[in-house]
Amino acid sequence: MSTQNLKSTIENLQAVDFPDPFVLRVGADYYAYATNASGYNVQLLHSNDLRTWERLGDALPQLPVWAAAGQNLTWAPTVLQRPGYYVLYYTARFAAAGLQCLGCAISESPADPFHDQSTEPFLCQHRLGGSIDPSPFVEDDGRIYLLWKNDGNSCDLPTGLWLQALRDDGLAVEGKAVELLRRDQPWELPLVEAPALVKHEGRYYLFYSGNWWESADYAINYAVSDTLTGPYIKPHAQPWFARREDVLGPGGQEFFTTPDGQLWMAYHAWTVPNVGYPAGTRSLHLAQIAFKDRQPTIKIT
Repeated sequence: MSTQNLKSTIENLQAVDFPDPFVLRVGADYYAYATNASGYNVQLLHSNDLRTWERLGDALPQLPVWAAAGQNLTWAPTVLQRPGYYVLYYTARFAAAGLQCLGCAISESPADPFHDQSTEPFLCQHRLGGSIDPSPFVEDDGRIYLLWKNDGNSCDLPTGLWLQALRDDGLAVEGKAVELLRRDQPWELPLVEAPALVKHEGRYYLFYSGNWWESADYAINYAVSDTLTGPYIKPHAQPWFARREDVLGPGGQEFFTTPDGQLWMAYHAWTVPNVGYPAGTRSLHLAQIAFKDRQPTIKIT
């Protein structure tokens, strides 16, 4: 059944729990995907103006056989467009191993359900606590890569942000994984996660979230490199984008462009005044991003 049959208009986006958002633009349409909530494994919204959104239903209504079903187990979806189809990368609980691992599903349309017929995770670092927060990146020459975080903080191991090449169809990894970044600043304690890569004027900007997700001090920072695989240097000792009066615990950032070439960031933040569950809501936020003197700047809209 197409998710188009489940449409419902959202009147107050700030009241919708929509963590770890990813926005995909297809022509004049925008599709937003998010961590499971409201009874959906992968939430799916649609807009044609970035202001009015409608819920389309569950982008991944059926989990693969290896994944455990349940609230708070399917996280951080992202979508890569390939010729004739779309690939959904997501995090789910690998029941047999007791770890969060990465899955991969396919759909012919960004608005219809994705399907994953696999019998084991797409990628999982068993010795490093599992793998979460997948994020695809397309190079200027068309080569594709996947970034993610090893879930070391779940078992008292170091957490790092990783990169590995993808096969051209996006359905398998190639070569070796490279660790790009680790936590090394006090504000980041206890972890860094949610990698997302932007290339601007030949430089690579690796954005990430740090601190604890269920905190008003969760925040976004970035590191810079002249090459894809690093080394990545953090220009600042403090977050690039941290809590504000009306934005608490911003994080889970991903990036997209509008038809006019403007770069935007989708992220979540706790809706004021409540931080943390069960009272809190991590709602969808959008912000314009520009570069000045080779540094990213943010405009809250």
